[in-house]
Amino acid sequence: MIEVIHQPSDAELQRQGIFDWPIWEKEVSKFPWTYDANETCYILEGHVTVTADNGESVEIKAGDLVTFPNGMSCTWDIHQAIRKHYNFF
Repeated sequence: MIEVIHQPSDAELQRQGIFDWPIWEKEVSKFPWTYDANETCYILEGHVTVTADNGESVEIKAGDLVTFPNGMSCTWDIHQAIRKHYNFF
C-alpha cells in the first residue's frame, strides 16, 4: 500500500532529516518500476500518477511525503517534471 501524507509539518520533515537526503529528478515520462526496498520520498516539484500492478493508484504532487513498500511493482506516469528527496530503508 502506498502511503501519502499531504503537506507534512516542517517539524516532521526536520525529524526525519529529509533535507539531508539525496535528490532525484526526472522529466515528463512513463515507465515501470519495482521497489527492492521501502522508499520514502518528499516531492519538491512536479506531479505524477503512480499505479501499482494491483490497480492501486495515487496522485502525488509537490509537498507530499510518500512511502512505497518493498516489492511493489508499479508504473510511474510523470505529468510535470519531478524533483524529490528520497531515502531507501
